[in-house]
Amino acid sequence: MALVVQKFGGTSVADADRIKNVARRVVERHAEGNQVVVVVSAMGHTTDELLDLASEVATTPHPRELDMLLTAGERISMALCAMAIEERGVPAMSLTGSQAGILTTAQHGQAEIVDIRGDRVRKGLEEGKVVIVAGFQGVDPTSRDVTTLGRGGSDATAVALAAVLGADECEIFTDVDGVYTADPRVVPNARKLPEVSFEEMLELSGAGAGVLMARSVEFGRRYRIPIHVRSSFHDGPGTWVKEDTMEEAIIRGIAHDTDETKVTVHGVPDKPGVAAGLFEPLADAGVNVDMIVQNVSREGVTDISFTVPKASADAARDISARVAEDVGAGGVDIDPDIAKVSLVGAGMKSESGIAAKMFRILSDHGINIEMISTSPIRISCVVRGTDTLEAVRTLHDGFGLGSTGGDDD
Repeated sequence: MALVVQKFGGTSVADADRIKNVARRVVERHAEGNQVVVVVSAMGHTTDELLDLASEVATTPHPRELDMLLTAGERISMALCAMAIEERGVPAMSLTGSQAGILTTAQHGQAEIVDIRGDRVRKGLEEGKVVIVAGFQGVDPTSRDVTTLGRGGSDATAVALAAVLGADECEIFTDVDGVYTADPRVVPNARKLPEVSFEEMLELSGAGAGVLMARSVEFGRRYRIPIHVRSSFHDGPGTWVKEDTMEEAIIRGIAHDTDETKVTVHGVPDKPGVAAGLFEPLADAGVNVDMIVQNVSREGVTDISFTVPKASADAARDISARVAEDVGAGGVDIDPDIAKVSLVGAGMKSESGIAAKMFRILSDHGINIEMISTSPIRISCVVRGTDTLEAVRTLHDGFGLGSTGGDDD
């Protein structure tokens, strides 16, 4: 008997008919002789609607109360899914994150899973039930407060549960068919990939591909849980994210991220300790710094540029301005009109000339590169926000990633 964890996103449970469709899929897997655990997100745009409500009653909602509010969305989904499964003659039980034993750090809004005590989940499975768990949430064991895991947190819930329960596979059902060579909304001839390695998926997720939350991929890699990303609207195969793939593609895909802002601190004294004095307070404030570039020193001063999520731009500007004043720097500029475009592929480790080709393609199309960052299997460039779509499309064509008709299955 196999144990399968299935996760259904917000579009998959957006209304009663779609919840019934989820119930059908779950019951079919159960009828095959599998034990099934289901993780659900909130229905449709429920989380956004709850955030809007919070902003109407409070300028700055208290983080604890905001988490209490937002977790209501998943509780609605899990109860309705349990009812729909029971209606099909299969016993089911729903559990909140805390009832399922999902223990997290104390940071409201961005908590991380530290342990799962899945006794109630295991007991339900032993009783022959389908167990439905609310995604995106857990509990701080010290304060016993409800916490949320941030956007995409239901993915992390599903893969972490799969790891703790020793599941044979984890299925992530979403509104796309799988992982593509680029965002198909931007590149119409993007190909669906039959498989992607954990290493590549981590880079794609970190570079802006929104198919899977990076933390969920990390759970999968750490515990070697194969993840099958597939559509909730048809029964066709999706993309397997796993340890090893049949081939190491030179370029597996292209990701882009328009949700970043560039911060530049001008005229920074070029001496030891100044960079630490800038980035330490940013880290203490929870500002996630992505790319960093320090210009060549001139007359004892230099410029430092770095990128942060747009949501952290104000905090990054204020902190940088205080540091700039303390060290006698020239000032701080904020540039929100940027985007990060990245090539990802495990084959880069043994293939030369990829960066040069990427830079040439962008140059030939008049696209200026403002910042560059690399890893063994990724090359990222910061470009003007207005150049984003052209950069993605020209790189996709230039590296021959487009489909020739049909999926790459």
